[in-house]
Amino acid sequence: MRTIAIGDIHGCCQALQGLLHAIAPTSDDLLVFLGDYVDRGPDSKGVIETLLELQERCQAVFLLGNHEIMLRGALRGLPIEFWLASGGSQTVTSYGGKLENINAKHRAFLDACQPFYETEEHIFVHANYIAELPMHQQPEMSLFWEHLSDRLPTPHFSGKHVFCGHTPQFNGSIGWYGHFTCLDTGCFAGNWLSAIDVNTLETWQVSKHGHVRENWREIKRIARKLRDIWGQFRS
Repeated sequence: MRTIAIGDIHGCCQALQGLLHAIAPTSDDLLVFLGDYVDRGPDSKGVIETLLELQERCQAVFLLGNHEIMLRGALRGLPIEFWLASGGSQTVTSYGGKLENINAKHRAFLDACQPFYETEEHIFVHANYIAELPMHQQPEMSLFWEHLSDRLPTPHFSGKHVFCGHTPQFNGSIGWYGHFTCLDTGCFAGNWLSAIDVNTLETWQVSKHGHVRENWREIKRIARKLRDIWGQFRS
């Protein structure tokens, strides 16, 4: 069984579909999505539909991102100006121009997203974490809103490697930080949607149009080198 973490999608449905085609998940695989499925990109509705369909053919965990929090607030009648300016307007457009068009199944998906996911060896979180706290005690500010540019976390006290998103790596490369890895590689801004097998460190990247990154052999060579360095760091 593979456990594969996937970074911020942000309404880039073609990228998501291209990435899933490249990964070719089976019913034995577990895919952990790190949040921010909606906003900024052109087809948030299509992203959620694709993720709902994916649940029917493999195991999947969907983390809650700050953009899902803003969308849920909008659906509950909270002020929407900040959300619209943060990419929410593209989400509304993908649903035909009306929030009322977001159906019950899509709303249930948003409500079911998890704040974090933890295994015996890894932690998955949308934004950031406080190293001294167990995951169930993490404040919402760290889990959903705090960028790595605001604070680089130290290793988690559990010794587990952390996978996160939220902070775009605008050079288009996965952020390897030793004790944690950032998978938001700025797909909505014209870079890549990224995924990683957390055990083997095999990586995948596709463009916002769903095309596999052309210099893939070089990327895999670098990834293997980083994997070796990471292995030395963990030993």
